[in-house]
Amino acid sequence: MATAFSSDGEAVLRRELGPAAAPSAPRGDLDGFYEMGRAAAFVRGGGFRKVALQLPDELLADAATVAARMEAETGAEVYVLGDTTYGSCCVDEVAAEHACAEAVLHYGPACLSPCRKLPVLHIFGKQPLDIGRCAEAFRELYADRQSRVVVLSDVVYAHAMGELEQELCPEYPNIVFSRVVYGDPPAPALPGEQRQFGRQFLVEAPGGLQDCAMFYVGTEGLTLTNFMLTWNRCSFSSFDPTTSCGRRETLNVNRALMRRLYLVERARDARVVGILVGTLGVAGYLDVLQHLRELLRRAGKRSYTLAVGKPNPAKLANFLEVDVFVLVACAQNSLLDSSDFYRPIVTPYELELACNPAREWTGNYLTDFRDLLPGACAHVELPPAIPAAEAVPDVSLITGEMRATHLCDPPASQLPPSTALACRDQTNALAEISPAASFLESRSWWGLEQQLGQTPVSKAVQGRRGIAIAYEDEGREQS
Repeated sequence: MATAFSSDGEAVLRRELGPAAAPSAPRGDLDGFYEMGRAAAFVRGGGFRKVALQLPDELLADAATVAARMEAETGAEVYVLGDTTYGSCCVDEVAAEHACAEAVLHYGPACLSPCRKLPVLHIFGKQPLDIGRCAEAFRELYADRQSRVVVLSDVVYAHAMGELEQELCPEYPNIVFSRVVYGDPPAPALPGEQRQFGRQFLVEAPGGLQDCAMFYVGTEGLTLTNFMLTWNRCSFSSFDPTTSCGRRETLNVNRALMRRLYLVERARDARVVGILVGTLGVAGYLDVLQHLRELLRRAGKRSYTLAVGKPNPAKLANFLEVDVFVLVACAQNSLLDSSDFYRPIVTPYELELACNPAREWTGNYLTDFRDLLPGACAHVELPPAIPAAEAVPDVSLITGEMRATHLCDPPASQLPPSTALACRDQTNALAEISPAASFLESRSWWGLEQQLGQTPVSKAVQGRRGIAIAYEDEGREQS
């Protein structure tokens, strides 16, 4: 945390910049890597006249070439989204709507969360995979040919799973390969069918999924961590295509879960909760925001809803009155490591564990907030409120103090908590005066002010050199 708040930045200013790292796309096969034919067919088939291309940072070097090719082949007007509002794995509908785009071509790794408005075509990029070496590593890890194994992969290697399946299925009759899907499923799930993280597979083991092992093809990262926490009763192994090495995953899942349960206890102690909007494109995000506000209100906690883009320690440290934050984001970005932040950050599921007395820890971990909504597989109704005098006493495991865990009665009136109105502008539009907004407005630091139209236009001038504590010309000015 000291680095995040007290670094003077001198090392960054003094560092010499070398050539940019080479992008991961193969330079001689842009047509195959970016699947130009399939993308052009999608644009022409939908009759789209304005299309947005969203690429992660490591592929932006090819953005101009891909955009020019798409315009030439489709006649559509193409825009490149150079900086995503939130994570690059999510479809940035906000930036696409700024360009009035009618569809989005999303390139690179994706969380496969369903979108709300715009049609989307996912093009993952066909990263190379040594099928022979991967199959050999699988045989070394699972010598028993009767092993029940589910094969998962990062989306950038999904194109090679069919060939790997043909290699291993004759030897392993109980192997199951997952299929990458996105969007809402067309039909209800079958008994034993798993649909999570954009993966779909059918498990026919007598004991269900817990009788199976998991084999992941991809590099170590958030995707693998989410898999291991969600299916924490299964043993995991992996094959890293970049190093061509297979290994048994030794991540202490129990330790990771204990860390998350500690954050649940911090959320129980919190009196003020900040709801961080980490997505504006995943379907259902407005529903879960309303769900969390109602949950916190019934639990007797104050809440603020904050839209700060990509959260970082410096941004969130401006809200000192907040005891804990809850991040509403896609399943892949929900598990944010908050060890460097001034206040802990929990997931919607962890906040429910803290505030909903009817929800109990079962050993299953949820990272997709849509599972908590009414009608979903893991939704738990709030229990009826009980008088404070009849509530069971509870003691914080962190502070040792008594705390209230019972739910409050909902208000009899459905009117909003504040009905004070004020004239917002000269058009006599009315705006509601929010006590929370008034409190934040009264603070001394507001952030950057644009002051549009108030600053005179001037030519570019030579700026100061150095760092803020020691500009190169400060000595001459003082003399």
